Amino acid sequence: MGQRQRAVEEAVGSEVIMMVKIEFLDMGPENAKLLLKDCDRAFANALRRTLMSDTPKMAIETVRFQMGSFDLCLSCGHLNPAGATRESSGGTGCNQCGKKLEKEGVDYTVWETNGPIPDEMVAQRLAMIPIPTDHEMFHYEETCPTCKDLVPEDRGCPTCNMIYTCKAFGSEEGTTVTAGDMIYLGDQSLEIPEHYRSIPITKLYKGQMLEFYATAVMGRGSQHAKWSPVCGVAFAPRQVGILNNKTKAKILWDLNLTINAKDFDKDGKLDDIEKVETLAKELHHVGDGTETKAEFKEAITVEDIPGEFIFSFETDGSMSPQNALEMASTSLSETFVSLGDDLKAVL
Repeated sequence: MGQRQRAVEEAVGSEVIMMVKIEFLDMGPENAKLLLKDCDRAFANALRRTLMSDTPKMAIETVRFQMGSFDLCLSCGHLNPAGATRESSGGTGCNQCGKKLEKEGVDYTVWETNGPIPDEMVAQRLAMIPIPTDHEMFHYEETCPTCKDLVPEDRGCPTCNMIYTCKAFGSEEGTTVTAGDMIYLGDQSLEIPEHYRSIPITKLYKGQMLEFYATAVMGRGSQHAKWSPVCGVAFAPRQVGILNNKTKAKILWDLNLTINAKDFDKDGKLDDIEKVETLAKELHHVGDGTETKAEFKEAITVEDIPGEFIFSFETDGSMSPQNALEMASTSLSETFVSLGDDLKAVL
């Protein structure tokens, strides 16, 4: 377990209203488990809600689909308007390489943007793909230094928009278009993360194609679920195991489960967080509905530790758990400061 600790101060004006200590119990690439100390349920729940609904994240907001039928030149791969460049229609050949388009299947192939699912559903799937979020590089459109003074319709620049493009073609047996087929028009470090490149978007068959430009913007989960960077956010009181009766506790030990008498200290307490969680589950073997309940009684109990909570969550891959926690803490602090200013203004 990591033993790093961080103190989070929440202030209203110059008055410190709470000091919460955060100990990192487990920190993975997409999941985190924390121990909150000197905390109450209200603060833990405020942090939970902020992570879900008030943490900035990039997500695809608009998608422009290329529509129509096209002749794909088999010499250079250029898409020409269907029929317009064919020799049979009086065309002069491929608009890019000039090759005459005489025979279908030899000089060109015909493709249409008529996939098996509606464009609206494709756009919805794109919106839920995790987009890498760099909070130092990108801004909200409404606060972007370049675009904030423009009307909403004219906003959009490299510091507040991320543009992805995709061009995919079907096959006789069917080709699955995935998030990995999307190409970011910019720094390659902002491509879709490798772990999520297999997310399916649609499936195309012979003669079907898909081409689009998708624009991602910064938003918050309170606006739409696609802007929520976390899932499975939960907290529960930290508990400690208490050995009340060594003789009757032998009923549990005789089951040869994970926890035994050696795990408790000389005072009859079990403090290890993971072992306490295991103990709570194993007590069901001697709890309500079992034959040993009456004899076991309260030989071993688990009790809440006041002011301490186990807090856990996962991210969707758009940012690291530590980054999500830092942004949520900043957002929560700004909310408290704003609330304090409002209260001072009216009192």
